[in-house]
Amino acid sequence: MAHFRTIDDLGDIKAKRVLVRVDLNVPMADGKVTDATRIERVAPTILELSDKGAKVILLAHFGRPKDGRDPHLSLEPIARATSDVIGRNVTFIPDCVGEMVEGAIFAMLPGDIALLENTRFYKGEEKNDPEFTKKLAANGDIYVNDAFSAAHRAHCSTEGLAKLLPAYAGRTMQAELEALDRGLGNPEKPVVAIVGGAKVSTKLDLLMNLVRKVDALIIGGGMANTFLAARGDDVGKSLCEHDLAPTARQIMIEAASAGCAIVLPSDAVVAKEFKVDAPHQTVPVDAVPSDAMILDVGPKSVDTINEWIDRANTLVWNGPLGAFETRPFDQATVAVARHAAKRTKGDKLLSVAGGGDTVAALNHAGVADDFTYVSTAGGAFLEWMEGKELPGVEVLKHR
Repeated sequence: MAHFRTIDDLGDIKAKRVLVRVDLNVPMADGKVTDATRIERVAPTILELSDKGAKVILLAHFGRPKDGRDPHLSLEPIARATSDVIGRNVTFIPDCVGEMVEGAIFAMLPGDIALLENTRFYKGEEKNDPEFTKKLAANGDIYVNDAFSAAHRAHCSTEGLAKLLPAYAGRTMQAELEALDRGLGNPEKPVVAIVGGAKVSTKLDLLMNLVRKVDALIIGGGMANTFLAARGDDVGKSLCEHDLAPTARQIMIEAASAGCAIVLPSDAVVAKEFKVDAPHQTVPVDAVPSDAMILDVGPKSVDTINEWIDRANTLVWNGPLGAFETRPFDQATVAVARHAAKRTKGDKLLSVAGGGDTVAALNHAGVADDFTYVSTAGGAFLEWMEGKELPGVEVLKHR
């Protein structure tokens, strides 16, 4: 693993102005935060820096403002929610650059915590504009990035600042990088990957990268239908990208060349309607009725997947095996998730999972806390799995 500068590399930071990039893009309703998970994740970094006597200045974006300031996208209510989560006062500063901001930061005492206004109120943020970056940098002496979820974006607050100030990874960023390195960078073999979701087209780069890195690639969800069709199976009215059959065949050829086993469903749960508790049946994948849809993998496929997990020392998971949001098409995802969690709790498996649907599926199965690491990073997690360099990570490496 490349070496990253972390908070452990900081010297005495008492009274130092530390700009901390965090992800506070949290769900809101009626002016209140409805899910504080992202705040909870960055709390350890905030508290540690505060306890060391730094002036902790939080930087974050919220939503996608179109033309400058938008009161509906202000971070002010999130400052209050952050105070509630960390149990300390978080002062809201109603701008992120300028003399007023500099004055407010000057007045802070060692250990104080403040949240600046939405960085995206300035168009220069997403353009990674050097002049805007200089204005942000004027607020701090040190830069800490604790927002892996935004690290795939080369913005002022995610990459630009790290080029102007001494830059370090926060505890959440550090944990994410270490977990992903153990999952794909330098994993303990055998490595098994589960990739699900609706479409092959959204995960082409991911699939091509994984077949070169893992010992077995288990494909589920709607994308499995495309592989089954490419193999010659009739998938009825199932979601299927028939035009990508040549691509699916090429991925299977690449996998064979790399010594990676491609694991496809052998049986499937099918229904004529996609609705809760729809009449359904389990059939072999080569006997799908022409008027039915594949909505989950079947019990024989679950047994096969669990056998692969039993052989593995490392599991990487992105995407559900079926339409888990609608019962009874959640059964395969739940069964496999619980099996992986049991292996993990028994210290027999290192399990790393990520992606919005994956996190929701593991929560649905009640096992998210039992995996070694569950990433909430979404796009950044996917790009990391695709083997791409993330701008916000690259600038933190020791040179």
